[in-house]
Amino acid sequence: MKLYLVHCGYYDPEISQGIYEFHVNFMVAAENFEMARANVKEKPEFKTKRMHVDGAQELEAVDGYRIELNSDASLAGESRVTPLHHRDLAPKKPIPSTS
Repeated sequence: MKLYLVHCGYYDPEISQGIYEFHVNFMVAAENFEMARANVKEKPEFKTKRMHVDGAQELEAVDGYRIELNSDASLAGESRVTPLHHRDLAPKKPIPSTS
């Protein structure tokens, strides 16, 4: 099993009238690129946003450390990502009245 980062694009009509392409990256465990692409296409957010796959990278090693995937039955297919840093959004400002 290999680790892939799959880069997906989509157009969101609710943002900028859908004229600009947005992107998201998914981490996927798969035997090969074709399986990684197929796995991403099954994700609910991929379908909801009508995404397309722009590209993928197989992650083999980072900073001299090999990446090794080990199956864990207790996870029951679940993905876990631990966020370690959070960027706060700008506070919402009241909308000025037009009267």
